[in-house]
Amino acid sequence: MSPSMIPPESDRVGRADRPLTIVIDGVELRGVSGQTLASVLLAAGRSQWRTAPDGAPRGVFCGIGICFDCVATVNGVPDIRLCRRPARDGDSIATQTRVFEGEL
Repeated sequence: MSPSMIPPESDRVGRADRPLTIVIDGVELRGVSGQTLASVLLAAGRSQWRTAPDGAPRGVFCGIGICFDCVATVNGVPDIRLCRRPARDGDSIATQTRVFEGEL
């Protein structure tokens, strides 16, 4: 996936991409309407946005909403699957951590 947008005059498909901006942990990222939040993050080079209970980084695993590895807090609502959620201009995302304190 490329973070570059195709200029409308060069796009043989004829899309009219509408740019959007999301914020993850205070960092602005740009995408286009129609992308999922996960695809905006992946295109920007972010491959993780959650920490598993054992401290391991997590991001997209299945990409179809079954595994729940790609969850994050979106606009104050926790546990949103970013691979399924369409990006909307102004979305605010916060990474999630579920690290256990103590032994597993």
